[in-house]
Amino acid sequence: MSERQGDANATADPAAAEPRPRMDRFIDNIELLAAVFIGIVAADVFITVLLRAFGTSIPDSYNFGQFLLGILIFWGIAATSYRGTHITVDLLWANVGPKWQRAIDVFATLVLLFVVTVQTYTLFDKTLSTYSSNLETIELRLPVWPFFAVAWLGDVSAVMLIAVRTYRLVVQPEAMARLAQQPRVVE
Repeated sequence: MSERQGDANATADPAAAEPRPRMDRFIDNIELLAAVFIGIVAADVFITVLLRAFGTSIPDSYNFGQFLLGILIFWGIAATSYRGTHITVDLLWANVGPKWQRAIDVFATLVLLFVVTVQTYTLFDKTLSTYSSNLETIELRLPVWPFFAVAWLGDVSAVMLIAVRTYRLVVQPEAMARLAQQPRVVE
């Protein structure tokens, strides 16, 4: 490749040359973890169904499925909360001006932050009580509290991401506007 082509490629996408801010990398990693948990749940379900065809099963597969689904839900909350890709009803928001839309976004995000913070506190309490009760799975006798702890970490991540979203809505609305303009994948 000639030097001229290299210069043209370097200036073609200036955003690609800039390093991503640390917070954006953190957000991407949380979303990646949520995707990994989706893959683990899908693999667990697939393997469990496949083994049933052969008349066998994974010990405690039902318990693992329940716990993994709980983990997936809490990490999913973290993944969707920052981007605002969860289910929304925008009837009022769509019929007001940009100033009021931003005010509605900030209010809704603050309510979400409060609710998820309370949820995180109660899940932490549940994790501690599960730890102190020495609850175990039926067949393998594995402790249950680590599953609760991983779910709780997902909830802590959700609180952190909602706090970042709130901050950016108030202080850096242009960053959130760019995020809203990014194309969304329809699943």
